[in-house]
Amino acid sequence: MSMIRKSMPSGYDPMGGNRFSPATNAERVCAEIMLERKSKVMRALIIALSSLVLVGGATSALAASSESDFKTAYAAAESANKEAGSLRNQWTVTAAALTAAKKAADAGDFDQAVAQSKEAEALARASIYQATSEQEAWKALEIK
Repeated sequence: MSMIRKSMPSGYDPMGGNRFSPATNAERVCAEIMLERKSKVMRALIIALSSLVLVGGATSALAASSESDFKTAYAAAESANKEAGSLRNQWTVTAAALTAAKKAADAGDFDQAVAQSKEAEALARASIYQATSEQEAWKALEIK
């Protein structure tokens, strides 16, 4: 006869222990650690993106952007996007922001083009941060 009764709550052991195997418990603990770590990384990414967007918006409000400002911002965004590509972690929203920046520049709206370029750069930098932090984060899941 089994010691586990069907009327007991899941995971309850009348002998005072845990009826789940140590491997199952380790998987759950690792999953909780990764969820916590991912939420911290995502919070950091959101804060970084928000601050970059605010700074970019404040600087564009102070002075009108020129074509040279756009070219400088666009080159920085493309460079960061290429670096993210070398890490195999390019985000599709980065490419969309670069396309929007190019379209705004073609229309002569350099303020919008610079803002889109800066947003694209921030997104690319965030994807680089994600790639580099996850290169180390997986080690926390490894059962030793």
